[in-house]
Amino acid sequence: MPTSLITGAAGFIGSHVVRHCLAAGHNVIAIDDLSGGFEDHVPEAATFIKGSVTDHQFISDLFYKYRFDYVYHLAAYAAEGLSHFIRRYNYNTNLIGSINLINEAVKAKVKCFVFTSSIAVYGKGQLPMTEEMTPEPEDPYGVSKYAVELDLKAAHEMFGLNYVIFRPHNVYGENQNIGDKYRNVIGIFMNQIMQGNQLTVFGDGTQTRAFSYIDDVAIPIARSVDISAAQNQIFNIGADKPYTVNELATVVCNEFNVKPDINYLQARNEVMHAYSDHTKAHKVFGSPTEVTLEKGIARMAAWAKRVGARQGQEFENIEIREKLPQGWEILTKSKAQQ
Repeated sequence: MPTSLITGAAGFIGSHVVRHCLAAGHNVIAIDDLSGGFEDHVPEAATFIKGSVTDHQFISDLFYKYRFDYVYHLAAYAAEGLSHFIRRYNYNTNLIGSINLINEAVKAKVKCFVFTSSIAVYGKGQLPMTEEMTPEPEDPYGVSKYAVELDLKAAHEMFGLNYVIFRPHNVYGENQNIGDKYRNVIGIFMNQIMQGNQLTVFGDGTQTRAFSYIDDVAIPIARSVDISAAQNQIFNIGADKPYTVNELATVVCNEFNVKPDINYLQARNEVMHAYSDHTKAHKVFGSPTEVTLEKGIARMAAWAKRVGARQGQEFENIEIREKLPQGWEILTKSKAQQ
């Protein structure tokens, strides 16, 4: 039975990867600092330990106590738009935290390091985005993810650490933190509907994304360590069909039997169109699930209705206040008045 470390295990994608790894017979050590996840998302069969990847002593002690065969690194603060305003926090959490893990994985001679990057590394690249393109990230979040990718390649060349890198995008489904107002538009929409509020959209809603149901992402990630063709490769992963945010709002509202009531805010500095090609992933991992956007939204909505609306938390460590998007400046104004 292989022993696997899964970071971000109480978070959205991480909790599903834990479930699939357990089903595959792994002994799972699940860690999370619970800054954005929920402990009750972690399956009981896993060993849960609270801690942060940014705490290098905690990570070192963890590798000393357990002999990990595999590391699945999903812990991150994945708020692309917000990352412009929390640069230090972004790099400490997403880059330095990753390096802490890579250091220990090299020393422990881990068989494979699985890393969830992001299509944010591509920036405004050609569409659809393919793995052969040279990344040109537009925001600090994408920069941090690409830096980890480069470090993993360097660690493989120097020390023989095998890796698999996934670039997922716009993932949604059960266990998503619907109370987070800075990321995950589907969860934001559902939370706003259940609270009786208007939907908020940055810009005119014509920006496009390919929204990916969780099983199309978590299952290949969990399986990747057992597939030799995946070793030391990068894979785009997720849905193929792009939708506008306006189209998405209609699908979500239909599931809650309400009419779209949208408050259009000033456009953010973000990539207008983003979707990727998944030919490489399909060849290695097989065809994706048959879960359409409508089916996936229905599943997530049923879960969201069970758990109910959640109060969003303000991010307390804004480092740069200039040019904050509409709706994100509330906390900084209140702090300035104290």
